[in-house]
Amino acid sequence: MPHNNYLYQTRDIKFQIKEWLDADKVLSLDAYKDYYGIDDFDVICDVNFKICRDVICPANKESDEIGMKHVGGNEKAVISPDIFKSVYNTVMDAGMGPGFGDRQVEGRMPLYWYAPILEMQTAASPAMVMLWCLTQGATTVLQYNLQEELKERFLPKMYSGEWGGSMCLTEPGAGSDVGAVLTKCFPTDTPGLWKIKGQKCFITTGDWDGVENIIHLVLAKDPDAKPGTAGISCLVVPKFWVNEDGSLGKWNDVTTTGIEHKLGIHGSATCSLAFGENNDCYGWMIGPDPVDGRGKGMAQMFQMMNEERINTGIFSLGAFGAAYYAALDYAKVRVQSAKATDPKGPKVRIIEHEDVRRMLMLQKSMMEACRALVYSSYYYIDLSKEAATEEERELAEDFFMIQNPLAKAFISDVAWMMCAEAMQVHGGYGFMEEYAPASLARDCKIYSIWEGTNFMHGQDFTGRKFTMKGGEPFKKWMAEIADFIAAKKTSEFAAEFAMMEDAFGDFQSIIDLNAEWSVNNKQMKQLYATRMLHAGTKVICGKMMLEQGILAAQKLAELGEDHFDANFYKSKIATAKFFVMNVVPEVFSTLKAMQHPDTSCIDLAEEAYM
Repeated sequence: MPHNNYLYQTRDIKFQIKEWLDADKVLSLDAYKDYYGIDDFDVICDVNFKICRDVICPANKESDEIGMKHVGGNEKAVISPDIFKSVYNTVMDAGMGPGFGDRQVEGRMPLYWYAPILEMQTAASPAMVMLWCLTQGATTVLQYNLQEELKERFLPKMYSGEWGGSMCLTEPGAGSDVGAVLTKCFPTDTPGLWKIKGQKCFITTGDWDGVENIIHLVLAKDPDAKPGTAGISCLVVPKFWVNEDGSLGKWNDVTTTGIEHKLGIHGSATCSLAFGENNDCYGWMIGPDPVDGRGKGMAQMFQMMNEERINTGIFSLGAFGAAYYAALDYAKVRVQSAKATDPKGPKVRIIEHEDVRRMLMLQKSMMEACRALVYSSYYYIDLSKEAATEEERELAEDFFMIQNPLAKAFISDVAWMMCAEAMQVHGGYGFMEEYAPASLARDCKIYSIWEGTNFMHGQDFTGRKFTMKGGEPFKKWMAEIADFIAAKKTSEFAAEFAMMEDAFGDFQSIIDLNAEWSVNNKQMKQLYATRMLHAGTKVICGKMMLEQGILAAQKLAELGEDHFDANFYKSKIATAKFFVMNVVPEVFSTLKAMQHPDTSCIDLAEEAYM
């Protein structure tokens, strides 16, 4: 059966939020200082953990095996098992849903506390978390761009979870090429109100019966729109019309034409939608109307997409984290074969075999490194919104923008690989649907495809992120890594710092080669973009893991070997060392390949691929 036994652990989550990241810096900001202390995170984390363990995870079997069903009609076109509504309402009542998206309300929690909540929820059920997290992303666009009167009409019930939200970009003929959208919007006699006509596909939670209304953010072009992305506008299009007093009106001619039959995440309705089949679909333009054929839709939608990209990294982390804990649990009880050091001795649990230890440590170190990357990126979002000076806010925004493609693409790439490692630990049983990694592998594959396929993020990282604002932010980001390596050489981690120094030097050479190719060999730049993104991620994650290892060594020295937390800090030290000495060296092979670039895949005639 799909996994419905919640094995997730919170100790490292609390270490990263409370001990590694500078909590005092965030909690001293005006937005939070009168409301929260760092120990408040324990309460939020523990409540979320119990909901994940006792409510969300037990529903995962029905999420995977029954899932969403398309029944047609205008009212309830997509239906879900009753347990979905129970899960959804529990999450909403606990305040663990889209309410986090309200970044202007008094008493809001730090946004970086939301990252572990989403991670743990995804670990409980990768599909069911989709029922509420897209709503939060939609509220971001509306909060910062929608006219005040319309905000009052839509946002309160989206924050409460009474209404859902979706992002409608993709069309049958326009996947990652967003500029090719064919959906049209036509002005009416009412200022700001437009008629909508078009089709969208692959819309996550585009419809379901657990909410009263779905508020769609729809990309469309007006009749005079410029070609490409410049002409795109973004409109708020409810499934049911919302009257001025906030009450629901008639059906707004938004038809769910079907839901996709997917490899995984069956409990998430991935819908095909038709807008205006009866010529009676309307939406409000978000922000000002287009001028001279130029809309503001892409800039607005990127506010949500940037958020959903890092969230995709969080979903990936939660999925393969759950697979790791399942593998660890299995390895502790599965008895098979004698030890290599005692071949005639008794059979032992497989966790006592060297290669199983390697696989488990690879998963553990990757989980904690990816957690550091995604938590620190969310931390930068908080500072970009709330820091005291414009200079601090700008730097934090820049660092978030640099790390966002890493968090999205690298973590979603390794999620598939780490789920495979978890399956391998299980041996033949890992291939059986009765064990957790099978469904988690099916669920996690979508993440490298969502929010722009991962190659696009490799292009973004090695293109825009290297060069934005004249390249100054990227230089500062690199300087932080260089300064850490130069300043923190300790005897306990001498080998790890030497490895980081070599890897950082090679990554600098990778950057130099990329700059050269950007001018004179665009094909090479494309061919190695994904590998360069992976190399950069391994370097920054190596730095973060080493920071955590040093901190853990300090804590262990203070607390002593007999302290109840001693094993945790020993674990952090070992995990940091493993990541730096086993994962970071992969940077060397990337540079070596780039220094001797192979063009065989480009040169080979298409016919010869057969």
